[in-house]
Amino acid sequence: MWHDWGTMAWGWGGMVFQLLFLIVFIIAIVWAVKRVAGQNRSNTSSSGGDSALDILKKRYAKGEIDKEEFEQKKRDLV
Repeated sequence: MWHDWGTMAWGWGGMVFQLLFLIVFIIAIVWAVKRVAGQNRSNTSSSGGDSALDILKKRYAKGEIDKEEFEQKKRDLV
């Protein structure tokens, strides 16, 4: 009789342990996915290219546009 009670108690303890392990495992997966998604998003925005003003400055420096056009477009951007 005592042996049966001990087995049943261990069975419940095992189920609780498995449930807690499953919950921790799911939380870890969600955390990892969010972390990877966050890194991809920050990498995309930082390496997404230059701002419009940077591009405008480069075009002016290359001589593609004159000073008057540069100033006008700069005012439009700011």
